[in-house]
Amino acid sequence: MSVMKRLSGIVQAKANKALDKAENPADMLDLSYEKQAENLTKVRRALADVATAKKRLELQAAELQGQAGKLQEQAKQALGQGQEDLARQALSRRAGLADQLTELGTQHSQVEAQQQQLENTATRLSAQIEAFRTKKETLKASYTASQAQASIGEAVSGISESMTDAGMTLQRAQDKISQMQARGAAIDELIDTGALPDALGGGKDDIQAQLDATSQAGQVDSELAALKAQLGTAEPAAGALPTTDGAPAAGPADPTAPAAPAGGGS
Repeated sequence: MSVMKRLSGIVQAKANKALDKAENPADMLDLSYEKQAENLTKVRRALADVATAKKRLELQAAELQGQAGKLQEQAKQALGQGQEDLARQALSRRAGLADQLTELGTQHSQVEAQQQQLENTATRLSAQIEAFRTKKETLKASYTASQAQASIGEAVSGISESMTDAGMTLQRAQDKISQMQARGAAIDELIDTGALPDALGGGKDDIQAQLDATSQAGQVDSELAALKAQLGTAEPAAGALPTTDGAPAAGPADPTAPAAPAGGGS
């Protein structure tokens, strides 16, 4: 039994929550105003019915008064003609009408009191409804403003989140640019110092490097020999034979050179 009560409570709570979510305060205020207006209409209809009943009683009273006046005249005429019995009969009927008039007067007073009460009720209810209408419109305006404020808050929250994401994106872009600038500066420095080929894994291979070194050494030797020749400190040429007196011996005869004359002088 307790389980059923708990389930019933859960279902009712969920239903109330769903109703609260679906309920629109503006619509509920309009509905309440319409119901109060309907009650005022009912009161005014009842007031109209009471006024009609009062008017009917007044017409009946007027008619009875007319009949009573007529009987009064008939009694006078009967007495004038010496017909006392007829005059008595007319006066007797007139007395019966007087009782009816008294009863109508009592009913008229009651209906008039009801009419006055309904008029007071209608006046009070009309004032309440008018006050409720003013309050209703104020609350509806407040509700609309609250909805707009909530929407603005949600929009601002979304904008704030978007700005945060945009700021993070800008920061990442700035970091990337800084990295690229730093790398570019490092490459420029390597180019200026001549270390860029090694830093980039390029340059010549080891064989070409040895060939270039040998060529450069030969060029240095040639330039050194030329400088020594200019200074008179040139070394003997390769292949020259030294003599006994220290002078270099003549090398093999050049077949293209002219022959020396025979019998030269001593």
